[in-house]
Amino acid sequence: MSRYYYSDTISNFLLATTEQILGSLSGNSEFADEQTQKEAWKLQIKILKQVLKNYEGEIFFEYSIPRMGKRIDVLLVIEHVIFILEFKVGEKEFTGSAIEQVWDYALDLKNFHETSHEHLIAPILVATAAKNILPFVSLTPHSDQVFFPIKSSEETLSQTIKSVLEYSEGKKINTDEWKKGRYSPTPTIIEAAMALYNKHSVTEISRSDASARNLSHTSNAVSEVIKQAKEKNQKAICFVTGVPGAGKTLVGLDVATKHLEKEEGLTSVFLSGNGPLVAILREALTRDKVKREKAKKKKVRKGEVMSQVKLFIQNVHHYRDAYLADQTAPFDHVAIFDEAQRAWNLTQTVNFMQRKKNMPNFSQSEPEFLISCLDRHKDWAVVVCLVGGGQEINTGEAGISEWIDSLNRSFPDWHVYVSSKLTDSEYAAGDAFVALDKRSNVYKKDDLHLSVSLRSFRAEHLSSLVKNLLDLNIEEAKKNYEKVKRKYPIVITRDISKAKEWLIEKARGSERYGIVVSSQAQRLKPYAIDVKSPMDPIHWFLDGKEDVRSSFYLEDVATEFHVQGLELDWSCIAWDADFRYSPKGWGFYSFVGDRWNFIRKEERKQYLKNAYRVLLTRARQGMVIVVPPGDLTDATRPPEFYDATFEYLKEIGFTVL
Repeated sequence: MSRYYYSDTISNFLLATTEQILGSLSGNSEFADEQTQKEAWKLQIKILKQVLKNYEGEIFFEYSIPRMGKRIDVLLVIEHVIFILEFKVGEKEFTGSAIEQVWDYALDLKNFHETSHEHLIAPILVATAAKNILPFVSLTPHSDQVFFPIKSSEETLSQTIKSVLEYSEGKKINTDEWKKGRYSPTPTIIEAAMALYNKHSVTEISRSDASARNLSHTSNAVSEVIKQAKEKNQKAICFVTGVPGAGKTLVGLDVATKHLEKEEGLTSVFLSGNGPLVAILREALTRDKVKREKAKKKKVRKGEVMSQVKLFIQNVHHYRDAYLADQTAPFDHVAIFDEAQRAWNLTQTVNFMQRKKNMPNFSQSEPEFLISCLDRHKDWAVVVCLVGGGQEINTGEAGISEWIDSLNRSFPDWHVYVSSKLTDSEYAAGDAFVALDKRSNVYKKDDLHLSVSLRSFRAEHLSSLVKNLLDLNIEEAKKNYEKVKRKYPIVITRDISKAKEWLIEKARGSERYGIVVSSQAQRLKPYAIDVKSPMDPIHWFLDGKEDVRSSFYLEDVATEFHVQGLELDWSCIAWDADFRYSPKGWGFYSFVGDRWNFIRKEERKQYLKNAYRVLLTRARQGMVIVVPPGDLTDATRPPEFYDATFEYLKEIGFTVL
């Protein structure tokens, strides 16, 4: 896929005819037959031929930003500056969404385009019919050398470019070297799902540096298992492991989208027990598809698009229920189970089947039943389990050991593919793996493990830092914080108002921020944080700053159940007395009636610790942690419930707001 529809030196652009340039643009564009697009290009060419008469450099039309599924109208490389021009032809106003759009383009290049990292980037929004716009006056760019969006009209564009170039001196950009720069994005799972669904490859929308190279290796390893199973009529299961945010879901979506065409029986389904994730991905894919089809002037109904998306992404519990009633083999030969460690154990499944399904004789755990569904195929089938470490957060979640026990107990002929990392303690495979290792049809592929967190493109050591913090390994936590703090700010405060101000100040463009809390954090109500108040994760994660239901409003809060598997750019973690630090270790509490009760069951303690692990690994760019001061007049919130936790975080080295 071409990074741009047209590119040339500015001098050649000035010599070329409008028809020649249009021919190149139309030949590469999916919108080639749209008259409105052609007219927009004509006006942009006309304006730029006037504006660029005295400059040398390079010009690019329709420069691709795969992570966002969009293209920059015009990108200019002149002297020491990269200019991003977004034209709003015929517009008189500068809308908030348009300003965010051009800002997002600039931030995308700064963060993810290798040869743009060190250069000054100037995003310019050109509303061609705007009046009374002052030419660009010297402004201070952000510390990362990205200007805040500059407003320009057709008349002021020339002076704006001149003023930016005069603003500061810098090393002249070598355009040949700049064009060779790798584009290595780190999309959110929502962005990734939309890009993959629209036929981008995983290599287009993911980083390509050495530390993250195994993402495509892992996807290819899974595809190879599928290919081999089909060719040899085998049943196979592979376990993809990885640290939080390493891209397990991305791998699963990549594998699933490769087989959407339904040809030759090679079909796949992406399954998740994470209700909010399923709902959000379905809505995001549907909205995006409808928007794209309407941009092509095609008539489309949202319901029809959603029906297609629902075949691709399904709730694992609905899938399970369908094949309880239908005893035939599933339509799909490949089933990808996201967050497989959260599948229900035998006790939870049997209890549910007795209470909800009137099946008193049901005797399988959820993993065993799900494997048995694919086992109904007479020829071949593949199960892909995406496994996170330390992610079990709810009663009855079995961990990965139940999948392995099920294989050992009921499916001796299945071929099993694992990485050596499956034995690590956080995957809780335990004794089950020892028994599995005795099978003859077990194959170890270390490409099935994702070792580097991609969620935070600014801090690869974040997952290690969080693990150290939760394991009370303070010396290692300090070391890992030193590695992340320059690029990934972590601050702490006792004041929720300061935390909100910090979030709003840090976020630029459409970068999403919000407040996340433990589902057990019931004594944050005095700060207008109520975990029991219903919130809609679709609106919270997908809607804009004008919607009071969105995360941007900082009114509704999300718990670990809403955000697991998803990301924010910037997050505020409100830390309650359910999880308290003391020199003797963490204290685990649940609030019942009018008091905190000590949690005694080890399983429930682990769920609570994992809940904070989820909360502390949601942010891609930075986070603020609020530990409230407590209240001497409130027996449920005395300062001693909170002070030690704050001091512990402070000792790690986090900056105090």
